[in-house]
Amino acid sequence: MPVLALIAWGVTAIAGLYLLAIWLIEYDPDFRHAAATRLPVSVVSSHVLFAVVGLMSWVMYVITDKSIYSWIAVGAIVLIATFGLTMVVRWIGVYRALPRHAFARAAMAPGSSSGLAGPGELAVPPERHLPVSGVIAHGILAIITIVLVVLTVLGAAGS
Repeated sequence: MPVLALIAWGVTAIAGLYLLAIWLIEYDPDFRHAAATRLPVSVVSSHVLFAVVGLMSWVMYVITDKSIYSWIAVGAIVLIATFGLTMVVRWIGVYRALPRHAFARAAMAPGSSSGLAGPGELAVPPERHLPVSGVIAHGILAIITIVLVVLTVLGAAGS
């Protein structure tokens, strides 16, 4: 099961890198029309950092079969999940609330005589561009990874 957990973690990481790439492409704090992100860079960076540390410690566990590495991975998973849940809650708020407010503001924007929004008038946070399917897939893969890792560690600790 450790190898299966490693595969699940790797696939989860690939899905996470896809979401990170989209967020980084859309994130531009210097653009004057850009809306501020609701995902602080420190939270995103910490999530990625702990994910890398956890994955590397799990790889070390699979290679060496030393339980210390598995427990480091479990500790990292707790932090990864905490930061991940924080980001999901903030993303849901942006994804649900923003379109109505953005369109209403753009329609009433000065210089918008036709009522249609022009380029740059619909400023949205970068996380608004994250695909729902990508976020859901990453979350489901993360849950599968957590279950496999915890079951593996508890099975190894019990024997």
